[in-house]
Amino acid sequence: MLVFVTLHLGNHALNLISLNAAEEGRLWFTAIWRNPIGTALLYGAVFVHITLVMRSLYLHRTLVMPVREALQVILGLLIPLLIIEHVVATRVRFEMMGLQDSYESVIRALWIDSPMGGLRQSIALLVIWTHGCIGVHFWLRYRDWYSRAAPFLLTFAILLPVLALLGFADTGRILESEPVQSSYGSGYGRTYGSTGYDHASSAIVEHQIQRVQTAKYTLYGGFAGALMFVFAMRTRRSWRERANQIEIRYPEGETVRVPRGFSVLEASRLGGIPHYAVCGGKGRCSTCRVQVVEGSATLPPPESIERSTLIRIGADPGVRLACQLHPISNISVVPLLVPAVEGIVPVGSQQVKPGREQEIAILFCDIRSFTMLTEERLPYDIVFLLNRYFAIVGQAVERSGGRLDKFIGDGAMALFGLNSSPEEGCRHALKAAAVIIKEIDRLNEELAAELPIPIRVAIGIHSGPAIVGAMGYGSVKNLTAIGDTVNVASRLESVAKELDATVVVSEPTIVRAGSDTGKLESREIAIRGRAEPLRVYIVSGETSERFT
Repeated sequence: MLVFVTLHLGNHALNLISLNAAEEGRLWFTAIWRNPIGTALLYGAVFVHITLVMRSLYLHRTLVMPVREALQVILGLLIPLLIIEHVVATRVRFEMMGLQDSYESVIRALWIDSPMGGLRQSIALLVIWTHGCIGVHFWLRYRDWYSRAAPFLLTFAILLPVLALLGFADTGRILESEPVQSSYGSGYGRTYGSTGYDHASSAIVEHQIQRVQTAKYTLYGGFAGALMFVFAMRTRRSWRERANQIEIRYPEGETVRVPRGFSVLEASRLGGIPHYAVCGGKGRCSTCRVQVVEGSATLPPPESIERSTLIRIGADPGVRLACQLHPISNISVVPLLVPAVEGIVPVGSQQVKPGREQEIAILFCDIRSFTMLTEERLPYDIVFLLNRYFAIVGQAVERSGGRLDKFIGDGAMALFGLNSSPEEGCRHALKAAAVIIKEIDRLNEELAAELPIPIRVAIGIHSGPAIVGAMGYGSVKNLTAIGDTVNVASRLESVAKELDATVVVSEPTIVRAGSDTGKLESREIAIRGRAEPLRVYIVSGETSERFT
């Protein structure tokens, strides 16, 4: 459908060159879509799209949803109402009467004969294009390449409809000053000279027009009937479930009563309880996950979509996706990723920007024997030393293409791959580690007379999916990452201390970076919460130079 709309708008834009150019483009356009294959693809896609919208409306137990989801649904429902007239005046007349619509006939009809019709179709153009662009954005927004391509795609998304409308207006003004051609009738495509209707009796013509009108009202009635049927079924289901409700309890004491069959995410939205759902509740992310603390015995088992997501994130027993969990009895849940609500947030508005699930590399760095380094030293000396260390780590991270997340005591956390591929993120993290080691050695040489022992660092690096987003409160809200990948990276930093190693890197990170593992010691270590051990590589100061 989006391909059809894109080509259609591009064809309209050709009117900026000339009416003849647009007409030549229309011949190619109709050759693609007015044949059995093109027709089947286009109208099959339209039918499937409308069916999925109706199905989604029925399956949603509550119509309380984030603004962007509501906008997408409303625009989608407006489209048939806005374009049925146009479809009947072009495609249906072609199929029923053999009438060839041309750009001149259509633009005269919409610009001169019926300006309100022209305004309606201009609005329809913007509604359809906006609906499609929103869908594409939410489909692709978490792909690695999308952030780089987004500015170009946005430019295209703005320019194409603007050029199409300018082409329509430009040709309309030209046709206003020209006499009506003899082949032009009083509506779309009334070029009877090319279709054999010049000398047809008025009775035959009126009969054909009546058939077209019947087709138009049938389409309007069919769409309205389908919509009313969906809402009638929703009402019927609501009445049946009204006497069979369950309670979903939340950690702050909130209790939401919903009919049996509601998802936990729908219950949260209905109750105005902030709840992350980055993918919109489709089971494609894990941000809505909850820990079930009571009532787990009666829960239905996870279906394939939920099960695969839970396995991928290594979820603990009792963790479920709120969007896929449909309890049949009372339960108590604890959302594991809770949006920070600042002030009064209207129900379902989700004004707090949610995070996104992204494949990144994470580096943790800490000073060994910090207490021994700083004991019996003045506070100023400690601050000076820490600031020198922080500067080394921060500059190494930024110069290597990473983002410094935070300093925790004498430790630091950095993120890599936020604006690049996971593979590049892993290479950047390894490079940053090598630079940190090199610069710490230089600092030790500079402060050799001042330090009781040389500064030594322990670094842990891991990569994988993490939730990345702005978290915190007020002025201390910053971009950060949370999740199992972060926990494992922190654990590898501790392992580096335990093994008296400089850097401990997980095997997935080394593999993604495509680094040479020759002469690197490897071993398997146990990670709490994981059934399988994790293979890691131990990197010394000397062997880290290969990553620069």
